[in-house]
Amino acid sequence: MAIKIENQVERKLPSDTITHIETAFDSLPREHTRGLERIRLVEFISDPRLKGIPHATELPGLYHPRQGPKGAWIEIAVNVLLPANKPFHKRLIPRLSFKSNLVALVFSLVAQHYHLTLKHSLKKTQLEPAVRMYTEKQLKIWNEKKHSFRARLFKPLQPTFERWAKSLQKRAAAEKKKSLAK
Repeated sequence: MAIKIENQVERKLPSDTITHIETAFDSLPREHTRGLERIRLVEFISDPRLKGIPHATELPGLYHPRQGPKGAWIEIAVNVLLPANKPFHKRLIPRLSFKSNLVALVFSLVAQHYHLTLKHSLKKTQLEPAVRMYTEKQLKIWNEKKHSFRARLFKPLQPTFERWAKSLQKRAAAEKKKSLAK
């Protein structure tokens, strides 16, 4: 069953936006998307459940779980991913990284769906790290499929890059801990 994509955005979307969403869904395992009915592209997310939350308009996506006969669905706010009312230099970087941000958001929302509906053994405190790991894993797989030549070229260097990233994260955590102690 194909997932229905509803475009409720009034402005012109970047080319192939719908195609990017479809290819992201095609790269996911079929079992993980079971139960999702549609994706709705909107300007901003306006949900009555978000009334008391500050900065709710800056939310890029929202997963709506199944309620009664209505199936689960995903809502994506395009104005958060591509701000329209900002200066040119602040619109340039989001436009350049739109495709990867959109795919990462789709993977993150599907991860929420997967872990909330199919993986019942997770506690609420374990949900966010599980979603993050799922998203990183699927993004890595998607990126290797999309950029197969580049992926094969840098594959031998990957462990070195990961060690560097790990050491930089440790150093940043130590600096943060040191600055909090002062």
